Amino acid sequence: MSRPVRIEDYGPQRPILYEEEKCHILEIIGDMIVRIEHIGSTSVPNLGAKPIIDIMVAVNRLSDAEKCIKPLQRIGYKYQPEHETSIPERRFFHKGNPPKEQHYHLHMVERTSDFWKRHLLFRDYLRTHPKAAQEYYDLKKRLAIEYDTDREGYTEAKTSFIESIVPKAKAEERNGAH
Repeated sequence: MSRPVRIEDYGPQRPILYEEEKCHILEIIGDMIVRIEHIGSTSVPNLGAKPIIDIMVAVNRLSDAEKCIKPLQRIGYKYQPEHETSIPERRFFHKGNPPKEQHYHLHMVERTSDFWKRHLLFRDYLRTHPKAAQEYYDLKKRLAIEYDTDREGYTEAKTSFIESIVPKAKAEERNGAH
């Protein structure tokens, strides 16, 4: 049985946890990384989220990810190739055993990928639009109750909100609003 979806209030330790983990990742595969970013709800101040730190790592070519698997395993990451069926432009790793340990998701993509651009647009929009961030938080709390242990259903139910934000973020980016 799957764990219930748990949304926690914002915690000021999240950026600290990200920075510490970023240092570990850079120490082990820094020569392969073009850029590294904190993404997902834990990267948005005052936004409640599942207790997972999402880290997005950009590489020049997705094939570079192969060279990162063993080093990342040495610092506790598990490579999950089964996720490539649904998102072929991403290599996915996870670390931690909740609720005992802090949980991390590492998303490795090409710097020029749509995945990279969309995730940063969404994050940056929520960071600069507190009302939208609050709407997203309220939605996530409702969906966590509604979907309980159905994590895939929970994630799918958030998609329309996310897809409504990305075009707004792109429009602001084009108009230089950030």
